[in-house]
Amino acid sequence: MIIAIILYFLLAFVLMGRLLLYGVRPTKTLAWLLAIFTVPVGGMLFYFILGRNRRKNKFYTLKKTKEISEYYANVEEYYSKLDNHKHSNIPKAIKEHIKLAKLITKGSKFLPSDGNELIPLKNGKANFKAIFSALEQAEKFIHIQYYIFEEGDLAETFKSILLRKAKEGVEIRFLYDALGSRTLSNSYINSLKAEGIEVYSFLPMKLGRLLSSINYRNHRKIVIVDGLVAFTGGINVSDKYISGDPVLGKWYDMHLQLKGTVVNSLQAVFTMDWSFASGTDHLLNTKYILKHATLGTSVAQIVASGPDSDFSSIQQLYFSIINNAKDYVYITNPYIIPGEALLQALQVAAMSGIDIRVLLSTNSDSFLVKWNVRSYFEDLLASGVKIYLYPDGFLHSKVIISDDALTSIGTANLDIRSFEQNYEVNALIYDKDITTALKNDFLKDCNKSSQMDYQQHLKRPKTDRLKEGLAKVFSPVL
Repeated sequence: MIIAIILYFLLAFVLMGRLLLYGVRPTKTLAWLLAIFTVPVGGMLFYFILGRNRRKNKFYTLKKTKEISEYYANVEEYYSKLDNHKHSNIPKAIKEHIKLAKLITKGSKFLPSDGNELIPLKNGKANFKAIFSALEQAEKFIHIQYYIFEEGDLAETFKSILLRKAKEGVEIRFLYDALGSRTLSNSYINSLKAEGIEVYSFLPMKLGRLLSSINYRNHRKIVIVDGLVAFTGGINVSDKYISGDPVLGKWYDMHLQLKGTVVNSLQAVFTMDWSFASGTDHLLNTKYILKHATLGTSVAQIVASGPDSDFSSIQQLYFSIINNAKDYVYITNPYIIPGEALLQALQVAAMSGIDIRVLLSTNSDSFLVKWNVRSYFEDLLASGVKIYLYPDGFLHSKVIISDDALTSIGTANLDIRSFEQNYEVNALIYDKDITTALKNDFLKDCNKSSQMDYQQHLKRPKTDRLKEGLAKVFSPVL
């Protein structure tokens, strides 16, 4: 018993050293130190699951090949050009948002790309119709990555197309998150592998690394066909996107179809995740990279971040859009748990006269999340942020639009999990027409919704306040 206690405190002091070396915020570091030294076993266990700073202790660093070194050199060269934003090769839309473009280039390492065709896909039917059409036309390769891939009618359609394309000689790689797609059966996976399709899970739930990996999930959704067309956004593979949810009703979400050079950035995101999951770097071959082609008029920039990336790039993206808005910021997101920095940004913007609106569903797919989100309503409403509750079904979209100029569509929620613990990817669109169209859709949805009243909200029952407080306590694990 004495030996066990001595070993426990030795390990506790080792963890204390790690916290002091790699801790992020003093308050968070102090909280973990108190938990480790005052809650026997449990405090240390929770630290292993939730507490480690993955930005300092990376899961994975991509091998620095010649191609990657050359790419990073191009990123630095472009970043230097952005300092002189009168440079002729910089698109006008980028010049108008030079600070934001520089931020993403530096933080996420992806360059802005012009001459793209971008099509927002506003529901599940439109999304899967477009994806299946693209898959049917594949000639060289198909890369698929999902957080949730549930068996059902949609999954069967995916399988039938993929098996047929594999027989035609198309290279197919299939990546899924081990926790999000935990219901995916071995029989489904083996049926793909039997036809030569490469299949890997991201951070599989193995006993030896379960504590270190279970809280860090790959929330990205990416489909790439021949390097010519790609898809990303909030839509997973689940039949509820077509037939609805038995409890919540209609399930709304937003996805994006991309054609043009911007597809290369999504291919790079897939490559990094595939390399980590498979242990190979063969996707760095230039045959998976599209040469510059002008297919449309839109400028876009991919923003990716994860628990082991250098910066919280998507949080910085959201923060920058809110901080630099001149007229409005409209947000559609189901999980708004902003943390101190983004809460302050939203409040400061609203109090400065910027029209800040938040649209989310009346109902939620999680009791804890619902009340955690609602715990921020009072502070937001007090500062002038307008909150609209959509009554029909569940809004799962992750969209931010601003000033008839900028649109962000992607996988990242507005919460700490997406900023710090999940692998996420967003597309930032510098396009007036797309933003204006989505703004009109947003305002129509607001008209269908009920706007919250601050004074009325103050009168909510104490039981609601208690639920909010309890939910906030559990926010680190949401």
